Amino acid sequence: MNRQEHWNQIYQTKGTDDFSWYQRCPDFSLALIAASGVSKDAGIIDVGGGASTLVDALLDDGYMHLAVLDLSGVALGHSRSRLGARANTVEWFEADVTSFNSPRRFGLWHDRAAFHFLTAADDRRAYVATLRRTLQPGGAVVISTFALDGPSRCSGLDVMRYDERSILAELGGEFRFQEFRRETHITPWKSEQRFNYFRFQWQQ
Repeated sequence: MNRQEHWNQIYQTKGTDDFSWYQRCPDFSLALIAASGVSKDAGIIDVGGGASTLVDALLDDGYMHLAVLDLSGVALGHSRSRLGARANTVEWFEADVTSFNSPRRFGLWHDRAAFHFLTAADDRRAYVATLRRTLQPGGAVVISTFALDGPSRCSGLDVMRYDERSILAELGGEFRFQEFRRETHITPWKSEQRFNYFRFQWQQ
Protein backbone atom coordinates (compact mmCIF):
# COMPACT_ATOMS: atom_id res chain seq x y z
CA MET A 1 0.00 0.00 0.00
CA ASN A 2 1.47 3.38 -0.99
CA ARG A 3 1.22 6.56 1.06
CA GLN A 4 -1.85 7.87 -0.70
CA GLU A 5 -3.75 4.59 -0.31
CA HIS A 6 -2.78 4.46 3.36
CA TRP A 7 -4.16 7.91 4.12
CA ASN A 8 -7.31 7.49 2.05
CA GLN A 9 -8.03 4.30 3.95
CA ILE A 10 -7.42 6.04 7.28
CA TYR A 11 -9.84 8.85 6.43
CA GLN A 12 -12.45 6.42 5.10
CA THR A 13 -12.55 4.45 8.34
CA LYS A 14 -12.61 7.27 10.94
CA GLY A 15 -14.50 10.45 11.58
CA THR A 16 -12.42 13.61 11.24
CA ASP A 17 -12.59 14.24 15.00
CA ASP A 18 -11.46 10.69 15.82
CA PHE A 19 -7.78 11.27 15.02
CA SER A 20 -5.19 11.80 17.72
CA TRP A 21 -4.13 15.11 16.18
CA TYR A 22 -7.64 16.56 15.91
CA GLN A 23 -7.98 20.18 17.06
CA ARG A 24 -11.29 21.98 17.25
CA CYS A 25 -9.40 25.28 17.02
CA PRO A 26 -5.74 25.34 15.86
CA ASP A 27 -4.68 28.07 18.29
CA PHE A 28 -0.91 27.56 18.09
CA SER A 29 -0.91 27.64 14.29
CA LEU A 30 -3.05 30.76 14.20
CA ALA A 31 -0.82 32.53 16.73
CA LEU A 32 2.35 31.77 14.77
CA ILE A 33 0.78 32.78 11.47
CA ALA A 34 -0.25 36.09 13.04
CA ALA A 35 3.23 36.54 14.54
CA SER A 36 4.81 36.06 11.11
CA GLY A 37 3.26 39.33 9.97
CA VAL A 38 2.14 37.83 6.66
CA SER A 39 -0.42 40.07 4.99
CA LYS A 40 -3.98 38.85 4.67
CA ASP A 41 -3.70 38.68 0.87
CA ALA A 42 -0.18 37.16 0.54
CA GLY A 43 -1.48 33.60 0.26
CA ILE A 44 -1.09 30.67 2.68
CA ILE A 45 -0.68 27.01 1.77
CA ASP A 46 -1.53 24.42 4.43
CA VAL A 47 0.59 21.36 3.72
CA GLY A 48 -0.96 18.10 4.90
CA GLY A 49 -4.02 20.18 5.78
CA GLY A 50 -6.44 17.39 4.88
CA ALA A 51 -9.46 17.67 7.13
CA SER A 52 -7.91 20.33 9.41
CA THR A 53 -10.07 23.25 10.52
CA LEU A 54 -7.22 25.72 10.01
CA VAL A 55 -8.57 26.84 6.64
CA ASP A 56 -11.94 27.62 8.24
CA ALA A 57 -10.28 29.77 10.90
CA LEU A 58 -8.10 31.59 8.37
CA LEU A 59 -11.15 32.42 6.25
CA ASP A 60 -12.92 33.66 9.38
CA ASP A 61 -9.93 35.92 10.11
CA GLY A 62 -10.02 37.46 6.63
CA TYR A 63 -7.06 35.70 5.02
CA MET A 64 -7.32 35.28 1.24
CA HIS A 65 -5.68 33.22 -1.49
CA LEU A 66 -5.63 30.07 0.65
CA ALA A 67 -4.69 26.59 -0.48
CA VAL A 68 -4.72 23.14 1.12
CA LEU A 69 -2.38 20.37 -0.03
CA ASP A 70 -2.88 16.75 1.01
CA LEU A 71 -2.23 13.25 -0.28
CA SER A 72 -5.72 12.15 0.61
CA GLY A 73 -8.59 13.18 -1.62
CA VAL A 74 -10.92 11.74 1.02
CA ALA A 75 -9.54 14.14 3.65
CA LEU A 76 -9.82 17.10 1.30
CA GLY A 77 -13.40 16.08 0.54
CA HIS A 78 -14.24 16.30 4.24
CA SER A 79 -12.95 19.88 4.39
CA ARG A 80 -14.72 20.93 1.22
CA SER A 81 -17.98 19.49 2.48
CA ARG A 82 -17.58 21.21 5.84
CA LEU A 83 -16.88 24.61 4.25
CA GLY A 84 -19.81 24.44 1.85
CA ALA A 85 -19.88 27.39 -0.56
CA ARG A 86 -16.72 28.85 1.02
CA ALA A 87 -14.76 25.91 -0.39
CA ASN A 88 -14.91 27.60 -3.78
CA THR A 89 -12.63 30.37 -2.47
CA VAL A 90 -9.83 27.86 -1.61
CA GLU A 91 -7.42 26.01 -3.90
CA TRP A 92 -7.33 22.25 -3.25
CA PHE A 93 -4.30 20.20 -4.24
CA GLU A 94 -4.45 16.40 -4.00
CA ALA A 95 -0.74 15.63 -4.27
CA ASP A 96 2.37 14.31 -2.56
CA VAL A 97 4.37 17.21 -1.12
CA THR A 98 7.63 15.53 -2.18
CA SER A 99 6.74 15.92 -5.88
CA PHE A 100 4.29 18.84 -5.83
CA ASN A 101 4.67 21.69 -8.32
CA SER A 102 2.59 24.65 -7.29
CA PRO A 103 1.05 26.89 -9.98
CA ARG A 104 2.01 29.93 -7.90
CA ARG A 105 3.99 31.02 -4.85
CA PHE A 106 2.63 31.70 -1.37
CA GLY A 107 3.59 34.15 1.36
CA LEU A 108 3.40 31.52 4.10
CA TRP A 109 3.90 27.75 4.21
CA HIS A 110 2.13 26.00 7.09
CA ASP A 111 2.59 22.36 8.05
CA ARG A 112 1.25 20.81 11.22
CA ALA A 113 2.50 17.22 11.38
CA ALA A 114 3.15 16.30 7.75
CA PHE A 115 6.94 16.69 7.71
CA HIS A 116 7.47 14.30 10.61
CA PHE A 117 6.03 11.40 8.58
CA LEU A 118 8.92 11.66 6.11
CA THR A 119 11.35 9.13 7.55
CA ALA A 120 13.48 8.76 4.40
CA ALA A 121 16.21 11.35 3.85
CA ASP A 122 15.41 11.57 0.13
CA ASP A 123 11.79 12.44 0.91
CA ARG A 124 12.86 15.15 3.34
CA ARG A 125 15.18 16.68 0.75
CA ALA A 126 12.36 16.61 -1.80
CA TYR A 127 10.04 18.30 0.72
CA VAL A 128 12.52 21.14 1.22
CA ALA A 129 12.91 21.48 -2.56
CA THR A 130 9.12 21.83 -2.87
CA LEU A 131 9.12 24.39 -0.07
CA ARG A 132 11.69 26.49 -1.94
CA ARG A 133 9.69 26.26 -5.17
CA THR A 134 6.43 27.20 -3.49
CA LEU A 135 7.31 29.94 -1.01
CA GLN A 136 7.72 33.56 -2.02
CA PRO A 137 11.24 34.95 -1.43
CA GLY A 138 11.29 36.33 2.10
CA GLY A 139 8.19 34.29 2.97
CA ALA A 140 7.33 32.72 6.31
CA VAL A 141 7.33 29.06 7.32
CA VAL A 142 5.43 27.49 10.23
CA ILE A 143 6.13 23.81 10.83
CA SER A 144 4.97 21.64 13.71
CA THR A 145 6.30 18.16 14.46
CA PHE A 146 6.30 15.72 17.32
CA ALA A 147 8.75 16.82 20.00
CA LEU A 148 11.67 14.64 21.06
CA ASP A 149 9.49 13.31 23.89
CA GLY A 150 6.47 12.90 21.61
CA PRO A 151 5.18 9.70 20.01
CA SER A 152 7.50 7.62 17.81
CA ARG A 153 4.58 6.28 15.74
CA CYS A 154 1.29 7.70 14.51
CA SER A 155 -1.53 6.19 12.42
CA GLY A 156 0.45 2.97 12.02
CA LEU A 157 3.55 4.75 10.70
CA ASP A 158 6.96 5.59 12.13
CA VAL A 159 7.66 9.31 12.53
CA MET A 160 10.63 11.59 13.04
CA ARG A 161 10.87 13.89 16.07
CA TYR A 162 12.53 17.31 16.06
CA ASP A 163 13.97 20.09 18.15
CA GLU A 164 15.25 23.47 16.91
CA ARG A 165 18.70 22.19 15.94
CA SER A 166 17.56 19.11 14.05
CA ILE A 167 14.86 20.83 12.01
CA LEU A 168 17.22 23.66 11.06
CA ALA A 169 19.66 21.02 9.82
CA GLU A 170 16.93 19.67 7.54
CA LEU A 171 15.77 23.02 6.15
CA GLY A 172 19.15 24.63 5.59
CA GLY A 173 20.87 27.84 6.58
CA GLU A 174 18.81 30.19 4.41
CA PHE A 175 15.83 29.66 6.71
CA ARG A 176 16.24 32.02 9.65
CA PHE A 177 14.82 30.67 12.89
CA GLN A 178 12.42 33.14 14.51
CA GLU A 179 10.22 31.44 17.09
CA PHE A 180 9.70 28.21 18.98
CA ARG A 181 6.65 27.08 20.92
CA ARG A 182 5.90 23.82 22.66
CA GLU A 183 2.43 22.31 22.87
CA THR A 184 1.06 19.51 24.99
CA HIS A 185 -1.80 18.44 22.76
CA ILE A 186 -4.71 16.59 24.36
CA THR A 187 -6.12 13.95 22.05
CA PRO A 188 -9.87 13.27 21.75
CA TRP A 189 -9.38 10.39 24.22
CA LYS A 190 -7.57 12.67 26.71
CA SER A 191 -4.01 11.41 26.32
CA GLU A 192 -1.07 13.78 25.88
CA GLN A 193 1.07 14.31 22.78
CA ARG A 194 3.95 16.77 22.77
CA PHE A 195 4.49 18.91 19.68
CA ASN A 196 7.10 21.50 18.82
CA TYR A 197 6.19 24.49 16.63
CA PHE A 198 8.85 26.36 14.66
CA ARG A 199 8.62 29.62 12.75
CA PHE A 200 11.18 30.65 10.12
CA GLN A 201 11.72 33.30 7.48
CA TRP A 202 13.26 32.37 4.16
CA GLN A 203 16.27 34.59 3.52
CA GLN A 204 16.17 34.41 -0.27
